[in-house]
Amino acid sequence: MLKRKNKRDHGKVKLSNYFAEFEKGEKVSVVRELSQTPKFPKTLQGRTGVVDSKKGRSYVVKIKDLNKEKEYIIHPVHLKKVK
Repeated sequence: MLKRKNKRDHGKVKLSNYFAEFEKGEKVSVVRELSQTPKFPKTLQGRTGVVDSKKGRSYVVKIKDLNKEKEYIIHPVHLKKVK
């Protein structure tokens, strides 16, 4: 679990991460940005999912939770592309 940032990174958000663009069907992992308040459960930290669609500035991400597939609306600051 991420608990704090490095001293040099406090309060900073990279604009490239904030305005990141993802395509439908692209794999992403959930990485909480600590300087922004997340609108999703902490248990999603580190999970991977697939981008389903865009809703406003955020993305709808399908993540498998045990045997069920759930949809979460997550801002791109908290998402990272998986290669």
